[in-house]
Amino acid sequence: MLQVDKLSLNIPATTKPRVVVIGGGFGGINLIKKLSGKHFQVVLFDRQNYNGFWPLLYQVATAGLEPDSIAEPIRKLFDEDFEDFHFRLVRVTGVNPVTKTVNTLIGELAYDYLVIATGTKTNFFGNEQIKQYSFPLKQIPHALDIRSQLLQALEQASMTKDETIKQSLLNIVIAGAGPTGVELAGSLAEMRKYILPGDYPGIDFSKMNIYLVEGLDRVLPPMSPKASEMAHRYLAKMGIIIKVNTLVESYDGEVVKFKSGEQIQTQTLIWAAGVTGALIEGLPTESVERGRILVNEYNQIKGYDTIFAIGDIALMKLEDYPKGHPGVAQPAIQQGKHLAKNLHRNLRNEPLQPFKYFEKGSLAIIGRNRAVADLPGNIHLGGFLAWMAWLFVHIYYLVGFRNKLVVVSNWMYRFFTYERGNRLIIRPFVRKDDQVGQEFVNRYRED
Repeated sequence: MLQVDKLSLNIPATTKPRVVVIGGGFGGINLIKKLSGKHFQVVLFDRQNYNGFWPLLYQVATAGLEPDSIAEPIRKLFDEDFEDFHFRLVRVTGVNPVTKTVNTLIGELAYDYLVIATGTKTNFFGNEQIKQYSFPLKQIPHALDIRSQLLQALEQASMTKDETIKQSLLNIVIAGAGPTGVELAGSLAEMRKYILPGDYPGIDFSKMNIYLVEGLDRVLPPMSPKASEMAHRYLAKMGIIIKVNTLVESYDGEVVKFKSGEQIQTQTLIWAAGVTGALIEGLPTESVERGRILVNEYNQIKGYDTIFAIGDIALMKLEDYPKGHPGVAQPAIQQGKHLAKNLHRNLRNEPLQPFKYFEKGSLAIIGRNRAVADLPGNIHLGGFLAWMAWLFVHIYYLVGFRNKLVVVSNWMYRFFTYERGNRLIIRPFVRKDDQVGQEFVNRYRED
């Protein structure tokens, strides 16, 4: 195998201003699409070679969609017609604002403009035990791990006579009742009702408990109280056990302990309880607040004219958004497009224009014909209309015609048949210290 020290970034020299973008998410991709290769050389660094549509990640975890239906190769997004664009699959280790360079595992690269669009990562709030044993849901590999864990737990439950162990396998705890937790809980409840009894006729699914745990006093805290109330009602009707004002204290892979003293035996704790910025080393500490990078109204990192941050990683404190913009796709998309215009303005020696966020609303789906929506003008929708709005928005923003077609086909098939066709354990998941799980997998896995 080729040694790392034999590799290099291999970026051609240029006389055009070089824009280096770290992160190929919603913000980074929309920025690059609006930059002209005739005026800039654009270099994108990312640790994965695809752009994912993360709002549908929970459907990969619950066997509703395959990973390639919510992701598109980055190189395919910018074909040969996009002049002077260069993508490198590499991890950035830091930046040096003094020398204006970006450091990676295989070398460094000078920049004229630097855009940090690294998004967020799972926040375990310093609890290393929970980090070790729980299942986060921020990346496609996480979704595949959850899918394998859920299916393996059911396979084991169908083969054990020990009722205590079986109940532990059938208990699923989701920590965090934001959009990810709520949508995941709803999807699991539908599987429990329509799909799993046919697959596992020997299991009594009335004993399969789905717990949704939230530290605050309501589900969907980022949305309106009305949306939260409707979502709570839908979830309860679907048989999901909701615990608000409840904090997870520890999890050792077998027992979830809450700060109240309550305990739940489970093999599966899915951690959707919070995120923090995926920070880059090299920026001064005064540029970071609450895990995000402080920026001004032009998305410039405070103290630097040529370093920008956009999307979830950026903290732009304005009168209307004293805690920054919400950590959803729209601010990242809009900031990416706006920053591209400002970079063109800067090239023409024109003054930069401040960013103004257009709030398009918030959506969350709970299940078939059940969703909630907060729309501009203080409009709140629930039920079928919100569900249709959710479907339309997610198809519209999904990247790639093939992905749109595949997702729509899957959704139509599921709507009329109540079926999910991706219940495959392709990549068995076993924790390093789980001897029982390893023995179970060894029974059917070829060497």
